[in-house]
Amino acid sequence: MHSPTGRSVFRAFLRTEYSEENMLFWLACEELKAEANQHVVDEKARLIYEDYVSILSPKEVSLDSRVREGINRKMQEPSPHTFDDAQLQIYTLMHRDSYPRFLTSPTYRSLLLQGAPQSSEA
Repeated sequence: MHSPTGRSVFRAFLRTEYSEENMLFWLACEELKAEANQHVVDEKARLIYEDYVSILSPKEVSLDSRVREGINRKMQEPSPHTFDDAQLQIYTLMHRDSYPRFLTSPTYRSLLLQGAPQSSEA
């Protein structure tokens, strides 16, 4: 997740698994955490909620009810850390589920054959 190239390749893999929204959500949360302007935080938090948390969103990420309820409370006064619990939950999901499949995928194997760094850190 630290390497832009690694994120890009992993994101392409997630797209093939119909779970690209997990990476997009994680990236949006990272962008929100870097924001200092409260007006911008409010707007970005609203967009993240609408795009990834709302049950009406076609890109809804899978969150447990405890985390979802916490977000609903925090949305009353959004901060750069409104989605921290959700971001951790989605990161853990990718780490335990999608990423191991990525490491055994033809996409990753072909990347290794091209001479890319052979690190298992995305």
